[in-house]
Amino acid sequence: MTETHTPHAPAADSAAVLAVEAPVYDCRTVFAEELAALARQDERVVVVCNDSVGSSNLVAFREEFPDRLVNVGIAEQNMVGVGAGLANAGFVPFVSAAGPFLTGRALEQIKADCAYSGFRVILCGQSPGMAYGELGPTHHSVEDLSWLRAVADLTVVVPADRAQTRAALRWAYTHDGPSYLRVPRFKVPDVTPPDAPFEFGRAQVLRDGADVTLVAVGTLVSRALTAADRLAAEGISARVLNVPFVDPLDRAAILRAAEETRGLVVAEEATLSGGLGAAVASLTGQHHPVPLRLLGVTGFAPTGSPEGLLEHFGLTADGVHRAAREVLGLTSSAS
Repeated sequence: MTETHTPHAPAADSAAVLAVEAPVYDCRTVFAEELAALARQDERVVVVCNDSVGSSNLVAFREEFPDRLVNVGIAEQNMVGVGAGLANAGFVPFVSAAGPFLTGRALEQIKADCAYSGFRVILCGQSPGMAYGELGPTHHSVEDLSWLRAVADLTVVVPADRAQTRAALRWAYTHDGPSYLRVPRFKVPDVTPPDAPFEFGRAQVLRDGADVTLVAVGTLVSRALTAADRLAAEGISARVLNVPFVDPLDRAAILRAAEETRGLVVAEEATLSGGLGAAVASLTGQHHPVPLRLLGVTGFAPTGSPEGLLEHFGLTADGVHRAAREVLGLTSSAS
Protein backbone atom coordinates (compact mmCIF):
# COMPACT_ATOMS: atom_id res chain seq x y z
CA MET A 1 0.00 0.00 0.00
CA THR A 2 1.42 3.37 -1.01
CA GLU A 3 1.46 6.00 1.72
CA THR A 4 0.30 9.44 0.65
CA HIS A 5 2.47 12.37 1.73
CA THR A 6 1.28 15.96 1.62
CA PRO A 7 3.62 18.95 1.28
CA HIS A 8 4.78 20.53 4.52
CA ALA A 9 3.25 23.89 3.69
CA PRO A 10 0.78 25.25 1.14
CA ALA A 11 2.12 27.40 -1.66
CA ALA A 12 1.26 30.72 0.00
CA ASP A 13 3.03 29.80 3.22
CA SER A 14 6.10 28.58 1.34
CA ALA A 15 6.30 31.84 -0.56
CA ALA A 16 6.18 33.72 2.73
CA VAL A 17 8.97 31.60 4.14
CA LEU A 18 11.14 32.22 1.09
CA ALA A 19 10.70 35.96 1.43
CA VAL A 20 12.38 36.03 4.85
CA GLU A 21 16.18 36.08 4.97
CA ALA A 22 17.54 34.10 7.91
CA PRO A 23 20.53 35.58 9.76
CA VAL A 24 23.88 33.98 8.92
CA TYR A 25 26.89 33.30 11.13
CA ASP A 26 30.63 32.65 10.91
CA CYS A 27 31.19 29.22 12.46
CA ARG A 28 34.81 30.07 13.27
CA THR A 29 33.48 32.11 16.18
CA VAL A 30 31.86 29.14 17.89
CA PHE A 31 34.87 27.02 16.94
CA ALA A 32 37.11 29.33 18.97
CA GLU A 33 34.64 29.54 21.85
CA GLU A 34 34.22 25.78 22.12
CA LEU A 35 37.94 25.13 21.78
CA ALA A 36 38.67 27.49 24.66
CA ALA A 37 35.95 25.86 26.75
CA LEU A 38 37.51 22.44 26.18
CA ALA A 39 40.94 23.80 27.11
CA ARG A 40 39.60 25.21 30.38
CA GLN A 41 38.21 21.84 31.40
CA ASP A 42 41.14 19.73 30.22
CA GLU A 43 44.75 20.87 30.44
CA ARG A 44 45.74 18.24 27.86
CA VAL A 45 44.01 20.24 25.08
CA VAL A 46 46.58 22.00 22.89
CA VAL A 47 46.51 23.69 19.49
CA VAL A 48 49.04 23.36 16.69
CA CYS A 49 48.84 25.75 13.75
CA ASN A 50 50.82 26.93 10.72
CA ASP A 51 51.14 30.68 11.18
CA SER A 52 47.34 30.84 10.96
CA VAL A 53 46.45 32.25 14.37
CA GLY A 54 44.35 35.02 12.88
CA SER A 55 42.62 33.09 10.10
CA SER A 56 41.85 30.23 12.52
CA ASN A 57 40.39 32.76 14.98
CA LEU A 58 42.87 31.67 17.65
CA VAL A 59 44.02 35.07 18.93
CA ALA A 60 41.93 34.85 22.11
CA PHE A 61 43.06 31.23 22.67
CA ARG A 62 46.71 32.28 22.40
CA GLU A 63 46.18 35.07 24.90
CA GLU A 64 44.44 32.80 27.41
CA PHE A 65 46.67 29.75 26.88
CA PRO A 66 50.02 31.05 25.58
CA ASP A 67 51.84 27.84 26.54
CA ARG A 68 49.32 25.60 24.82
CA LEU A 69 49.47 26.95 21.28
CA VAL A 70 52.30 25.75 19.05
CA ASN A 71 52.85 27.81 15.90
CA VAL A 72 55.18 25.87 13.60
CA GLY A 73 55.14 28.48 10.85
CA ILE A 74 54.36 27.61 7.25
CA ALA A 75 55.33 23.96 7.62
CA GLU A 76 52.19 21.85 7.36
CA GLN A 77 53.89 18.46 7.27
CA ASN A 78 55.78 19.31 10.43
CA MET A 79 52.56 20.67 11.95
CA VAL A 80 50.69 17.37 11.57
CA GLY A 81 53.74 15.43 12.77
CA VAL A 82 53.95 17.60 15.89
CA GLY A 83 50.24 17.01 16.47
CA ALA A 84 50.71 13.26 16.23
CA GLY A 85 53.67 13.41 18.61
CA LEU A 86 51.64 15.37 21.15
CA ALA A 87 48.83 12.83 20.89
CA ASN A 88 51.32 10.03 21.46
CA ALA A 89 52.49 11.88 24.59
CA GLY A 90 48.97 12.02 26.02
CA PHE A 91 47.82 15.44 24.87
CA VAL A 92 44.65 16.16 22.87
CA PRO A 93 45.89 18.21 19.89
CA PHE A 94 43.68 20.30 17.62
CA VAL A 95 45.69 20.89 14.44
CA SER A 96 44.32 23.96 12.69
CA ALA A 97 45.15 25.34 9.24
CA ALA A 98 43.52 26.40 6.00
CA GLY A 99 41.89 23.36 4.45
CA PRO A 100 43.83 23.23 1.16
CA PHE A 101 47.22 23.34 2.87
CA LEU A 102 46.39 21.08 5.79
CA THR A 103 45.11 18.32 3.52
CA GLY A 104 47.18 18.89 0.37
CA ARG A 105 50.62 19.45 1.81
CA ALA A 106 50.39 17.06 4.75
CA LEU A 107 48.40 14.17 3.30
CA GLU A 108 51.19 11.65 3.93
CA GLN A 109 51.45 12.69 7.58
CA ILE A 110 47.68 12.55 7.98
CA LYS A 111 47.72 9.02 6.61
CA ALA A 112 50.80 7.62 8.33
CA ASP A 113 51.24 9.65 11.51
CA CYS A 114 47.56 10.06 12.42
CA ALA A 115 45.29 7.49 10.77
CA TYR A 116 47.62 4.50 10.52
CA SER A 117 48.93 5.17 14.03
CA GLY A 118 45.41 5.61 15.40
CA PHE A 119 46.22 8.78 17.33
CA ARG A 120 43.52 11.13 18.55
CA VAL A 121 44.44 14.14 16.43
CA ILE A 122 41.64 16.56 15.53
CA LEU A 123 42.47 18.06 12.14
CA CYS A 124 40.60 21.35 11.66
CA GLY A 125 40.40 22.45 8.03
CA GLN A 126 39.66 26.16 8.14
CA SER A 127 37.85 28.06 5.36
CA PRO A 128 37.09 24.93 3.30
CA GLY A 129 35.39 24.70 -0.06
CA MET A 130 35.62 27.94 -2.03
CA ALA A 131 35.56 30.32 0.93
CA TYR A 132 38.87 31.86 -0.21
CA GLY A 133 37.21 32.63 -3.54
CA GLU A 134 39.24 35.63 -4.63
CA LEU A 135 42.54 33.83 -3.97
CA GLY A 136 41.83 31.30 -6.69
CA PRO A 137 42.36 27.57 -7.27
CA THR A 138 45.47 27.30 -5.06
CA HIS A 139 43.33 28.25 -2.06
CA HIS A 140 40.14 26.36 -2.91
CA SER A 141 39.75 23.31 -0.68
CA VAL A 142 37.41 21.21 -2.80
CA GLU A 143 39.47 18.02 -3.01
CA ASP A 144 39.74 17.43 0.75
CA LEU A 145 36.69 15.17 1.07
CA SER A 146 37.91 12.99 -1.78
CA TRP A 147 41.47 12.72 -0.48
CA LEU A 148 40.52 11.99 3.09
CA ARG A 149 37.68 9.56 2.34
CA ALA A 150 40.39 7.39 0.79
CA VAL A 151 42.36 7.27 4.06
CA ALA A 152 41.35 4.33 6.25
CA ASP A 153 40.27 4.86 9.86
CA LEU A 154 39.91 8.64 9.52
CA THR A 155 36.53 10.19 10.32
CA VAL A 156 35.51 13.07 8.04
CA VAL A 157 33.01 15.57 9.47
CA VAL A 158 31.38 18.58 7.81
CA PRO A 159 29.23 20.66 10.18
CA ALA A 160 26.34 22.59 8.64
CA ASP A 161 25.96 25.41 11.17
CA ARG A 162 26.99 26.77 14.59
CA ALA A 163 25.31 24.03 16.61
CA GLN A 164 26.96 21.27 14.59
CA THR A 165 30.34 23.00 14.75
CA ARG A 166 30.15 22.98 18.56
CA ALA A 167 28.89 19.40 18.60
CA ALA A 168 31.56 18.22 16.15
CA LEU A 169 34.35 19.67 18.29
CA ARG A 170 32.93 18.04 21.42
CA TRP A 171 32.50 14.74 19.59
CA ALA A 172 36.06 14.80 18.17
CA TYR A 173 37.45 15.58 21.61
CA THR A 174 35.91 12.37 22.99
CA HIS A 175 36.52 10.23 19.90
CA ASP A 176 39.24 7.62 20.29
CA GLY A 177 40.93 8.16 16.95
CA PRO A 178 41.81 10.76 14.32
CA SER A 179 39.23 13.02 12.70
CA TYR A 180 39.03 15.79 10.12
CA LEU A 181 36.59 18.65 10.64
CA ARG A 182 35.72 21.29 8.10
CA VAL A 183 35.34 24.63 9.91
CA PRO A 184 33.20 26.89 7.70
CA ARG A 185 34.27 30.46 6.91
CA PHE A 186 31.33 30.96 4.57
CA LYS A 187 28.54 32.36 6.72
CA VAL A 188 25.54 30.04 7.10
CA PRO A 189 22.16 30.17 8.88
CA ASP A 190 21.26 27.90 11.75
CA VAL A 191 19.57 24.73 10.45
CA THR A 192 19.96 22.22 13.29
CA PRO A 193 16.77 21.65 15.34
CA PRO A 194 17.07 22.36 19.09
CA ASP A 195 18.41 19.41 21.08
CA ALA A 196 19.09 17.40 17.91
CA PRO A 197 21.59 14.62 18.68
CA PHE A 198 25.00 14.56 17.03
CA GLU A 199 25.77 10.88 16.67
CA PHE A 200 28.76 9.16 15.13
CA GLY A 201 28.09 8.22 11.53
CA ARG A 202 24.48 9.38 11.59
CA ALA A 203 22.69 11.72 9.22
CA GLN A 204 19.85 14.04 10.26
CA VAL A 205 16.47 14.19 8.56
CA LEU A 206 15.70 17.92 8.68
CA ARG A 207 12.52 17.56 6.68
CA ASP A 208 10.57 14.47 5.66
CA GLY A 209 9.28 13.84 2.18
CA ALA A 210 8.14 11.07 -0.14
CA ASP A 211 8.91 12.28 -3.67
CA VAL A 212 12.61 13.14 -3.74
CA THR A 213 15.50 13.31 -1.26
CA LEU A 214 17.91 16.22 -1.11
CA VAL A 215 21.18 15.00 0.42
CA ALA A 216 23.32 17.95 1.46
CA VAL A 217 26.37 18.79 3.49
CA GLY A 218 27.87 21.96 4.99
CA THR A 219 27.00 25.17 3.15
CA LEU A 220 24.52 23.35 0.93
CA VAL A 221 22.18 22.25 3.72
CA SER A 222 20.41 25.60 4.06
CA ARG A 223 20.13 25.82 0.29
CA ALA A 224 18.56 22.37 0.16
CA LEU A 225 15.99 23.45 2.74
CA THR A 226 15.09 26.50 0.65
CA ALA A 227 14.80 24.28 -2.43
CA ALA A 228 12.48 21.97 -0.47
CA ASP A 229 10.23 24.95 0.32
CA ARG A 230 10.03 25.80 -3.36
CA LEU A 231 9.27 22.22 -4.29
CA ALA A 232 6.54 22.09 -1.64
CA ALA A 233 4.94 25.16 -3.22
CA GLU A 234 4.71 23.06 -6.40
CA GLY A 235 3.18 20.09 -4.61
CA ILE A 236 6.44 18.10 -4.51
CA SER A 237 7.39 16.50 -1.20
CA ALA A 238 11.15 16.69 -0.63
CA ARG A 239 13.07 14.99 2.15
CA VAL A 240 16.15 16.92 3.31
CA LEU A 241 19.01 14.84 4.68
CA ASN A 242 21.93 16.61 6.37
CA VAL A 243 25.02 14.38 6.31
CA PRO A 244 27.64 15.75 8.72
CA PHE A 245 29.59 12.48 8.68
CA VAL A 246 30.89 12.09 5.13
CA ASP A 247 32.93 9.11 6.33
CA PRO A 248 31.63 6.86 7.75
CA LEU A 249 28.52 7.40 5.69
CA ASP A 250 25.08 6.75 7.15
CA ARG A 251 24.34 3.89 4.78
CA ALA A 252 21.00 3.07 6.37
CA ALA A 253 19.64 6.62 5.97
CA ILE A 254 20.80 6.84 2.35
CA LEU A 255 19.37 3.46 1.37
CA ARG A 256 16.13 4.21 3.20
CA ALA A 257 15.81 7.41 1.19
CA ALA A 258 16.52 5.51 -2.02
CA GLU A 259 13.80 3.01 -1.17
CA GLU A 260 11.18 5.50 0.04
CA THR A 261 11.58 8.33 -2.50
CA ARG A 262 11.80 8.40 -6.29
CA GLY A 263 15.28 9.85 -6.62
CA LEU A 264 18.18 11.62 -4.90
CA VAL A 265 20.01 14.90 -5.35
CA VAL A 266 23.39 15.21 -3.63
CA ALA A 267 24.85 18.69 -3.16
CA GLU A 268 28.30 19.49 -1.76
CA GLU A 269 30.87 22.29 -1.94
CA ALA A 270 33.51 19.85 -3.13
CA THR A 271 34.73 18.15 -6.25
CA LEU A 272 32.46 15.48 -7.71
CA SER A 273 35.42 13.10 -7.99
CA GLY A 274 35.32 11.02 -4.83
CA GLY A 275 33.33 13.15 -2.41
CA LEU A 276 29.93 12.66 -0.79
CA GLY A 277 28.14 12.35 -4.12
CA ALA A 278 30.52 9.62 -5.25
CA ALA A 279 29.95 7.78 -1.96
CA VAL A 280 26.17 7.97 -2.35
CA ALA A 281 26.35 6.90 -6.01
CA SER A 282 28.51 3.90 -5.15
CA LEU A 283 26.23 2.83 -2.32
CA THR A 284 22.93 3.17 -4.17
CA GLY A 285 24.38 1.79 -7.40
CA GLN A 286 25.34 -1.42 -5.63
CA HIS A 287 22.30 -1.85 -3.41
CA HIS A 288 19.33 0.19 -4.65
CA PRO A 289 19.81 2.09 -7.94
CA VAL A 290 17.65 5.20 -8.27
CA PRO A 291 17.64 8.33 -10.44
CA LEU A 292 20.47 10.50 -9.12
CA ARG A 293 21.87 13.98 -9.69
CA LEU A 294 25.20 15.07 -8.21
CA LEU A 295 25.92 18.76 -7.68
CA GLY A 296 29.46 19.85 -6.92
CA VAL A 297 32.64 21.30 -8.37
CA THR A 298 34.02 20.14 -11.70
CA GLY A 299 37.56 20.91 -12.80
CA PHE A 300 39.52 23.73 -11.18
CA ALA A 301 37.23 26.29 -9.62
CA PRO A 302 38.07 29.74 -11.02
CA THR A 303 38.82 32.91 -9.11
CA GLY A 304 35.80 34.82 -7.86
CA SER A 305 33.66 35.69 -4.89
CA PRO A 306 32.57 32.70 -2.79
CA GLU A 307 28.90 33.36 -3.52
CA GLY A 308 29.64 33.82 -7.22
CA LEU A 309 31.53 30.53 -7.35
CA LEU A 310 28.63 28.67 -5.75
CA GLU A 311 26.35 30.16 -8.41
CA HIS A 312 28.87 29.25 -11.13
CA PHE A 313 28.59 25.57 -10.21
CA GLY A 314 24.84 25.61 -9.54
CA LEU A 315 25.35 25.13 -5.81
CA THR A 316 22.34 27.24 -4.93
CA ALA A 317 18.73 26.72 -3.92
CA ASP A 318 17.81 27.22 -7.59
CA GLY A 319 20.33 24.59 -8.64
CA VAL A 320 19.09 22.04 -6.10
CA HIS A 321 15.47 22.79 -7.02
CA ARG A 322 16.19 22.33 -10.71
CA ALA A 323 18.08 19.06 -10.13
CA ALA A 324 15.21 17.68 -8.04
CA ARG A 325 12.75 18.35 -10.85
CA GLU A 326 15.09 16.67 -13.30
CA VAL A 327 15.37 13.60 -11.10
CA LEU A 328 11.57 13.38 -11.05
CA GLY A 329 11.40 13.68 -14.81
CA LEU A 330 9.80 17.14 -14.72
CA THR A 331 10.70 20.15 -16.78
CA SER A 332 12.84 22.74 -15.06
CA SER A 333 10.95 25.74 -16.46
CA ALA A 334 9.28 26.44 -13.11
CA SER A 335 12.65 27.22 -11.54
